[in-house]
Amino acid sequence: MTIGTALTGKATRALLLGSGELGKELAISLQRYGVEVIAVDRYQNAPAHQVAHRSYVIDMTDSEAVKKLIALEQPHFIIPEIEAIATQALADIEAEGQCTVVPNARAIQLTMNREGIRTLVAEQLKIPTSRYAFAQSFDELQAAVNNGIDYPCFIKPTMSSSGKGQSMVKSPDQLKQAWEYAKSSGRVDTGKVIVEAKIDFDFEITLLTVRSLNENGVVQTGFCAPIGHIQENGDYRESWQPQIMSAASLKLSQDIAFKVTHEIGGLGLFGVELFIKGDEVWFSEVSPRPHDTGMVTMVTQNQNEFELHARAILGLPVNTSLKGVGASAVILGGINAKGVVYDGLAQALAVPDSEVRLFGKPEAFVNRRMGVALATAGSVDEARRKALQAANLVIVKAAL
Repeated sequence: MTIGTALTGKATRALLLGSGELGKELAISLQRYGVEVIAVDRYQNAPAHQVAHRSYVIDMTDSEAVKKLIALEQPHFIIPEIEAIATQALADIEAEGQCTVVPNARAIQLTMNREGIRTLVAEQLKIPTSRYAFAQSFDELQAAVNNGIDYPCFIKPTMSSSGKGQSMVKSPDQLKQAWEYAKSSGRVDTGKVIVEAKIDFDFEITLLTVRSLNENGVVQTGFCAPIGHIQENGDYRESWQPQIMSAASLKLSQDIAFKVTHEIGGLGLFGVELFIKGDEVWFSEVSPRPHDTGMVTMVTQNQNEFELHARAILGLPVNTSLKGVGASAVILGGINAKGVVYDGLAQALAVPDSEVRLFGKPEAFVNRRMGVALATAGSVDEARRKALQAANLVIVKAAL
């Protein structure tokens, strides 16, 4: 592929729909290859806005606003980072042949809505998942739980991310509140929620899966070492790489990830989430972009997940090899405040073999990710201990 020079008439332009911390790292990776980056989000001064060549604030669920901006910028690549996007606008633009939607418009439509991807995986590809049902009313939800889903179960909006709108329901008296939370807290109200039975698993992983071109221009699929992680209320708190698992479960995980990403198609990195128990594997979700748990790859891999995504998109060679053992731990806001300051960074970085990334978000919330601590070590347990230690030393405070 020929790549132009940014800010010239021959520039290769990439437009990011969503400009959070993942978009920020992706923007940097793209810029290292000379790509001109345009960052878009729903609020001003989002993390990727701070490093992009240009930035915009629009309602990304507004089809006309999305189309108008794309017509203005005429990007070669449109790279979604979040769920709340007018997916039909992307399908229309792709059909007109204006630019490449990464990995493709169908993938964005499928994966932005849990109904689409769950139906594809469970019913078409026949891949094991948790028992599930979709409900358009509280009565439908109650009937689904009573007729086989049972308790405990999870209630989620069909379109959300980072645990927004998700609840674990342990008894009938919690069901109504979970229904109302899912309906009100999703990225977009599709009119439906999904209810999933709880799987008795040993651990869950993210299997970063890369579809790229080989030296002959043929699509190939590569896998990173599995990433273990801990979630609270559907949002990640820690991750580590590699997650130790049996050869049989790893092979089955790779087979599932291949089937799902092959069906979706396109080029780029996918975060495939899976539940593991012994040698058994169940599909959970897939994101057609870098994954929050994959931030650990910034210290564990020769090419981190953002570099892999950028290279795959641009048709460049990729290397998924593991460099060493590492872990990540989230730095939460802890407060609701704007224009916050950070204390303890020097102490955090004094933890041996540690790194810290502060995202630069203009506003903190109690459970908002404001940064991540990273650490390497000879073992996963030691890496996790050091990452948590570093994360706990960074304190978010309201600016005086």
